[in-house]
Amino acid sequence: MTVPEILAELGGISRRTFYRWRELGQAPQALKLPNGELRVWRSDFTAWLNSLERAAA
Repeated sequence: MTVPEILAELGGISRRTFYRWRELGQAPQALKLPNGELRVWRSDFTAWLNSLERAAA
């Protein structure tokens, strides 16, 4: 998944918020491509969302 896809799935949060989460270690694991772009595996994204739901319960 690209960063814009992730932002859209999360209800349109800002890019800055996502990168801040990364700085704090609170975002899903991401791969950095040679061109500097980030990609997140769908399975990692889903697991991250599930962990947030469990923490909120």
